Amino acid sequence: MCEEPTANGCDQAKDFHLAPGTDGEIPMGSERMEMRKRQMSVAQETPSSTQAQHGIGNRASNACCFCWCCCCSCSCLTVRNQDEERARRTSHELRAESIPNCEESPTPTLEEVNAWAQSFDKLMITPAGRNAFREFLRTEFSEENMLFWMACEELKQESNKSVIEEKARLIYEDYISILSPKEVSLDSRVREVINRNMLEPSQHTFDDAQLQIYTLMHRDSYPRFMNSAIYKDLLQSLSEKSIKA
Repeated sequence: MCEEPTANGCDQAKDFHLAPGTDGEIPMGSERMEMRKRQMSVAQETPSSTQAQHGIGNRASNACCFCWCCCCSCSCLTVRNQDEERARRTSHELRAESIPNCEESPTPTLEEVNAWAQSFDKLMITPAGRNAFREFLRTEFSEENMLFWMACEELKQESNKSVIEEKARLIYEDYISILSPKEVSLDSRVREVINRNMLEPSQHTFDDAQLQIYTLMHRDSYPRFMNSAIYKDLLQSLSEKSIKA
């Protein structure tokens, strides 16, 4: 038996189209669709490019932009780098000033050198005495004790708050910090006092530590200095000059 084609079957046949890429002819409607898609994609890309160029212009005009590339020479980064370099230079200059290689002083007289043997205070009160004692401490690898004491003395002479804070920080980093190769020997009580004082640094932040190091040099290093070749040679040289005169 043969079934008659239904009306629906005829309608389905009329609606059937060959898909692109299959055997048969590609309808013109598909070409128009492809052209429309390309036009739409071009139209979408054009505003994006315009926005990107506009964004670049904004970044160029904005001195405080966020730089997306490491090669950008943004003015905000330049200013920041200059500030950091200036701070490092200031710290270096303060540190260099606080550690002179040798104090300026006239040649000591025979009477002055003889007085050094009378007390540690008389040795430390004169620049020539401190220079000679510092030279001796260098041979014992304990020069940091004298450098710390001298840095504390300089701190006491300051009156500018910002300079005091900066010098106090440098003293702490150079002589108090356990990470420093020039750390001085202090007990835990004095270290606690320093840590509290560093919250608000002043000219007297390290007074307790300075006294402890002064006492250490007096009791430990001073007796050996009086018996050292440095002191004896200086005393003998001045004695010979005095006799010749």
